[in-house]
Amino acid sequence: MRDSAAAHELYSPDAGFARDMAVHHQQAVEMSFIVRDRTQDEPVRGLAYDIANTQANQRGMLLGWLDLWGLPKVVADEPPMSWMQAGEGHGGHAGHGAAKAGALMPGMATKEELERLGAANGRDAEVLYLQLMTDHHKGGVTMAEGCARQCATPAEKALAQGMVEAQQSELKLMEDMLRQRGAAPR
Repeated sequence: MRDSAAAHELYSPDAGFARDMAVHHQQAVEMSFIVRDRTQDEPVRGLAYDIANTQANQRGMLLGWLDLWGLPKVVADEPPMSWMQAGEGHGGHAGHGAAKAGALMPGMATKEELERLGAANGRDAEVLYLQLMTDHHKGGVTMAEGCARQCATPAEKALAQGMVEAQQSELKLMEDMLRQRGAAPR
């Protein structure tokens, strides 16, 4: 199956997902580097390492596709996740939870939450990271499911489906890690 030309239009689901998920992934990488320096707990550091490497790699793929398609990485008049609303008759992502005040997209941490993570140490940093990353992955899964349904580029659809599966697995792991620390997802 070949990519359709429409898939590579400025406001297509393919382009919108690539732009939005690149931004979403960048924050996951940032949070993972923060927690790496705030704890000595090897399981949390290992998870952070895996998330940072996986999502940095995927981010590079998404940005590379935008370059390949001759599309900008940022579109000033495009609200985050508008590609999901355009492609779904039931209101796109609205039914999956809107972004909290101060966050760019669903699941993303606010500036204040990132500052709290950067100031925390040890178990406090571990718990906050796991809670923030749980929220982050839930938002990412919703976006990736949207691309798996709506995107036309086969490689991008496959990447999105892989993101869904990997992040759902990590959600279970993070729930267990939180339980081991006497905490729970928010």
